[in-house]
Amino acid sequence: MITEENTWLVDAIQGNMDAFTQLVETYQRPVFNLCYRMLGDAQEAEDAAQETFWRAYQGIKKYDQSRSFATWLLSIAAHYCIDQQRKRKLPMVDIDLLPEEDAPDPSPNPEKVISKQMENKILHKLLDKLQPQDRAAIILRYWYEMSEDEIASTLQLTASAVKSRLFRARRQLAEEYQNSPQAVFERSPHGTPAI
Repeated sequence: MITEENTWLVDAIQGNMDAFTQLVETYQRPVFNLCYRMLGDAQEAEDAAQETFWRAYQGIKKYDQSRSFATWLLSIAAHYCIDQQRKRKLPMVDIDLLPEEDAPDPSPNPEKVISKQMENKILHKLLDKLQPQDRAAIILRYWYEMSEDEIASTLQLTASAVKSRLFRARRQLAEEYQNSPQAVFERSPHGTPAI
């Protein structure tokens, strides 16, 4: 079955700029979201997304059409972000979601908003402690719902290496959470800090 996206892809490989522009417009949000979650800064994520599309444009003729285009493109983004994290030696990840198309609740619950902000801060701190490839594997698995094989393809790892990274990262996140002040607060009676 030939889809519009497949047509754009074939045309882009043959050098059609309009077709490549259509691919950029289709994938700009997922690529930006991945970069933002991995880098934690909107400006850096925007730069990373632009670099991803530039690299995709330069390498489009080498793209293996038997592979998913989305996986190939997200692989470029993930590797670029991992490289950026390694360069700066200050791993940062902010998993705050970008506004979705759905309208926000018109009557926000202050307790719910504060609770969600606290959860995001805790998760942000926990993800910061992971190695860049472990962080990328977790983000691709739980935010992009990729299979282990898709993650392996995206990060250029074996499926067993992905399984190991996910296991290790989940265990580390659980241990870090159990030792966090939030977990101590939750375990104490009536939510008062245990002394």
